[in-house]
Amino acid sequence: HIALNRMKLEAVRHLPSQGDLFRFFGAADTSHNSKAYDRFIAPHLDPVSRHYWERRNWRGRRRITVFDRNFYQTGLLGLFIAMGHRTGKFFGVDPAGIMQARNIGEQRRFFNEELAPVFDNKLLRWATSRKASLFGLGIPPAQYDSLITSGDGTMASVLKARLEKLACDFPLENNYFAWQAFARRYPNPGEAALPAYLERQNYETIRGNVGRVAIHHANLIEFLAGKDAGAVDRFVLLDAQDWMTDDQLNALWAEITRTASTGARVIFRTAAEPSLLPGRVSSSLLDQWDYQDQASREFSARDRSAIYGGFHLYVKRAA
Repeated sequence: HIALNRMKLEAVRHLPSQGDLFRFFGAADTSHNSKAYDRFIAPHLDPVSRHYWERRNWRGRRRITVFDRNFYQTGLLGLFIAMGHRTGKFFGVDPAGIMQARNIGEQRRFFNEELAPVFDNKLLRWATSRKASLFGLGIPPAQYDSLITSGDGTMASVLKARLEKLACDFPLENNYFAWQAFARRYPNPGEAALPAYLERQNYETIRGNVGRVAIHHANLIEFLAGKDAGAVDRFVLLDAQDWMTDDQLNALWAEITRTASTGARVIFRTAAEPSLLPGRVSSSLLDQWDYQDQASREFSARDRSAIYGGFHLYVKRAA
């Protein structure tokens, strides 16, 4: 993530145009992206990031050449999506077929008739019931245990519900997460919505503000410990807390609470639907925060990625 984000910043600064930026990070099978890296990006990268992208694998290929193919089919998420497609085809269903749907009604029909029955198969239910089956795809035991608290307590039902949300709750033209999952690529410009940083109308704004971004490779608790009290008004934790012990959670929230200004907002996602903080983080810390239940439910419903069970918002109370 560090090397990727540093490369993105230099790409925004130094690639010649918005079209070049899209071809590098949004388009699949652009065979000259590694050449664009060599010419426009590499000379401006820090040595550590440059070494990461230019390191060769056992075939002699530099890591950066993954952008000549389809970067988004790599990594654990790419592996998870690929496994989903192979599983569907094993049971006679091509998940990419949903991309032919012209509206949400047709998306729902494809899910009900093609995708949903796969999750009733005994072999699939057995395979997904084993933690080891999903650990290699990026779901560690702690998150597995959180996930199965939803639905009927089986992983197959959880995966079915998450896929149903991805397939049926949002029009395909508004959901680039669905494009990644089903089409295994981003849409082309004008085909459907793109991530904000790849939309043409945002290019000048992003390029004009890229200098305001600072990337830190650090433990967040230690990073916050170096800040003054009341100095921070926004915290974005993603799903990192799913992996933490109670001691780590309390240490983190002690620093968040100390550094948060009045009205500061904390957002994060969880594998399970409810917030994981009550009962695990000291009440002396949590009592200084208001949990925005209604807003959290609304944000969860609007989460187009459909990967997570819950989206949560806490707001710092006045002293």
